[in-house]
Amino acid sequence: MVAVNVVVLAGRLSDTPEVKPMPSGDQVTRFRLYVPEAGKRNLPLPVSVWDRLARKGCERLEKGDPVLVRGHLVRRFYRDGGGGRSVTEVVATEVKRLEKNERE
Repeated sequence: MVAVNVVVLAGRLSDTPEVKPMPSGDQVTRFRLYVPEAGKRNLPLPVSVWDRLARKGCERLEKGDPVLVRGHLVRRFYRDGGGGRSVTEVVATEVKRLEKNERE
């Protein structure tokens, strides 16, 4: 069986993305993408964008912009106050700002 981990989402940015340095020297931009859920409110999905794409691909994006995100799902585990936690997020390989009429 072949495993495929590909995600393509269109939605709106929850906040204006900001590039942040990591201790390793890499740069990351994290934001939530609000994606319409059938018959319900918008579903907020966490997205991480790394290195060159974090610097160049997200520099002109602002809160509320419609965007297309391509990438893959990753599940991270971490400790918080003595307990283990996990988060599933999209690691983006492409972020494209859509024109307002492309999304609406």
